Amino acid sequence: MKETSGMSLIVKRVTRISVSLIFLYGVYILLHGHITPGGGFAGGVIIALSFIHLVLAFGREAAFKRLSHEFISLAESAGGLMFLIIAVLGFSGGFFFLNFLRHGTPFELFSSGTIILCNIAIFIKVGAGLFAIFIALAMLRIPIEQEKG
Repeated sequence: MKETSGMSLIVKRVTRISVSLIFLYGVYILLHGHITPGGGFAGGVIIALSFIHLVLAFGREAAFKRLSHEFISLAESAGGLMFLIIAVLGFSGGFFFLNFLRHGTPFELFSSGTIILCNIAIFIKVGAGLFAIFIALAMLRIPIEQEKG
């Protein structure tokens, strides 16, 4: 079966290579957000852009085969719920958003306590939310009337 949706074969091949690099960079930005500029929001935007890149190259039908609407909605809800749970768990020490994890050595990957968990929650929420917005806009088709000449 020949795949006819999406862009040309060259664009699809380049997309397969570049999307994995974009995804890896988004995870890097997420994990090092408490040490360097970045974090959950920036990493989530980069991850959403990698999925948008796939949709543009392969077509939205290919994206719906891999990521359903229900999965995107569930991921966005899980990110928000995870962030809320982290905030409420701070009440165990007496304060909202209290850091309940041990601090590590400064400038190391796991040196920030709950900040890395908050970044992961924001990463999931933003990535799924932006991808859902793009999919909603891609599904919206406004008919354009052609001018009769």
